[in-house]
Amino acid sequence: MTKFIFVTGGVISALGKGIAAASMGMLLESHGYKITLQKLDPYLNVDPGTMSPFQHGEVYVTDDGSETDLDLGHYERFTSTKTTQAHNWTTGKIYDSILRKERRGKYLGKTVQVIPHVTDEIKRAFYAVAEGNDIVIVEIGGTVGDIESLPFLEATRQMRLSLGKENTLFIHLTLVPYVKTSGELKTKPTQHSVKELRAIGIQPDIILCRTDRFLSKDIKAKISLFTNVPLEAVITAKDVDNIYEIPLGFAKEGLDLIILKELKLPPKKRRLTQWKKMVNRMKTPRDEVRIALIGKYAGLQDSYMSLKQALDHAGTAHQLKVNISWIEAEELETRKAEKVLKDADGILVPGGFGIRGIEGKINAVSFARKNKIPFFGICLGMQCATIEFARNVASLPGANSSEFNPKTPHKIFFKWRELKGVQDLGGTMRLGQFLCRLEKGSFAEKAYGRLNVYERHRHRYEFNPQYEETLSKAGLFISGKNPDYNLVEIVEIRNHPWFLGCQFHPEFKSKPVKFHPLFKAFIGASYVYRSKRNKNQQQV
Repeated sequence: MTKFIFVTGGVISALGKGIAAASMGMLLESHGYKITLQKLDPYLNVDPGTMSPFQHGEVYVTDDGSETDLDLGHYERFTSTKTTQAHNWTTGKIYDSILRKERRGKYLGKTVQVIPHVTDEIKRAFYAVAEGNDIVIVEIGGTVGDIESLPFLEATRQMRLSLGKENTLFIHLTLVPYVKTSGELKTKPTQHSVKELRAIGIQPDIILCRTDRFLSKDIKAKISLFTNVPLEAVITAKDVDNIYEIPLGFAKEGLDLIILKELKLPPKKRRLTQWKKMVNRMKTPRDEVRIALIGKYAGLQDSYMSLKQALDHAGTAHQLKVNISWIEAEELETRKAEKVLKDADGILVPGGFGIRGIEGKINAVSFARKNKIPFFGICLGMQCATIEFARNVASLPGANSSEFNPKTPHKIFFKWRELKGVQDLGGTMRLGQFLCRLEKGSFAEKAYGRLNVYERHRHRYEFNPQYEETLSKAGLFISGKNPDYNLVEIVEIRNHPWFLGCQFHPEFKSKPVKFHPLFKAFIGASYVYRSKRNKNQQQV
């Protein structure tokens, strides 16, 4: 029978339930168990696809084209699980499913209520990802005490009732703050959070105490006494400089062994050697490289969570520390690029939507192209790179995307489904995994080491095939295409140290122990550029 672990949070939000859940998954996998992870979010949106990055952070995309919470990115980076639409449920998605059934008469005229209909739908979501897995780790979003998450918590309580203690486990992540004025760690917030949880019928089996220092045995004993949790199950979740150290910290506290004991599963020898080597390489870089990230949402770094992680992974591949300069694209519309980007070893323009900051991104592309600085454009970044080339190299004045200027004389990018007469914004995205066929000898082919790759997409506008010949003759190398729809996926400039734009989002497939080839190649090229520049400066 599949075992279920339910992870809840208390006191405040943003304590790191997602990374904690992913770390547990990583440790349980190290024992040889097959695990998967699921996220339940209490908001009423059906998914985060229409939410502002400033509200929600990054939208993570799965192979099957689902727009999901950024925590699913942590799940895939820390473990071998492959997430799908079934791995992320919101209150809105649950209610949408219920109301569709009610309209079809599936409830046979009954009054549809939170209990049992909503909670039954939630439990069906739990079981939907259980098949073939030994353990399912379910992260409940929000904070205990919030009215929005009550149906989710009630469903987990019912799971304990139906499956028994040996098949369900409740882990509560809470805050143990240090108060400087008194020089003490305070356990009262944890006590009240657990009291709130117990008031709805859930007794936690393990408590993870988020804190900035190790908890003494006395502090743990106090928490144990007031929460009715065994002393050994009060775990220090200490702040770390690198999130990939968290599983190792949990291992030292014996968290995985306690989980297996509670679930009546035999522990096996942990396989952590590769993970430890990766963490050590991250902590002991031989040098550094500076990447300028020209974003539309640079004020909230969670908007680029997977991107930041992918850069860190690539740095680890070269044993380099990647220092990211977060630059708002609009800044490059009012300030000269050479002043803002003068210290950059590489320039990265990521994805985004809307016209704000576009000309700033294009100015960054132009600076990278003219000054032979390694450039990486992702999704919207690839579009900006192509538009810049069309305007300034291929002599197509006013070239643009129909997203930014519907009346442009040179529509380099347009909605691909316009060909089918579809004009609505809804349902027009190209989402999920698609095949990309690479050209031999390209930057992309050298990075991947193969000709066929599969990458994840999230965009609405595509390269206009009418301009393929014109731009190619001007020197733009189209090095990757989707053969099914004949869509351009990758563009490059050959007489450049490293200049590549891709329509897809490679960051979604990068892992700390399996870095993405394009990011590795970009960071490698950026370090070569840095080394040559430093050498030239020394000679001068």
